[in-house]
Amino acid sequence: MERFEDYLLTIEEGEKRQRMAALFAHIKETFPTLKEEIKWNQPMYTDHGTFIIGFSVSKGHLSVAPEKPALKEFQEAIEKEGYKLLKEIFHIPWQKDLSYELLEEIIRWNRQEKKDHKGFWRTYT
Repeated sequence: MERFEDYLLTIEEGEKRQRMAALFAHIKETFPTLKEEIKWNQPMYTDHGTFIIGFSVSKGHLSVAPEKPALKEFQEAIEKEGYKLLKEIFHIPWQKDLSYELLEEIIRWNRQEKKDHKGFWRTYT
C-alpha cells in the first residue's frame, strides 16, 4: 500500500483514515494486479493503463468514481445499499457500512468491460 500511504496521512480523522486503509488493503488483496496511482490528488486503480475506479474522502462521505457505464450497470445495487447516486460518482455516507462485495463487483465488471480499452477514460455520450 506504499503508493497510498502519503494520501492516507492527509486524512485528518483517524476513523476515516482507518476505513480507507482497510479498503485499500482489501482491494490490494483481492485484485493484486491493479496498479495503485494518485492522480488529481485522488487515489485510483488502473489496469493496463486504463482507469478502473477512484475514491475521494470528504467530510460526510466517501466518493466512489467507477465511470458512468458502471454506475448505470450497478444503479440498483448502489441504491439498495443506501448510497447516493450522482451523475459521475456515488457517495457512501460514513455512517454506512462499506459493501466490499459491491465494490468488488464494480471493479470486476470494469476490468472485463475495459480489457481491450486503449485509453485512460472511456469515451461515451
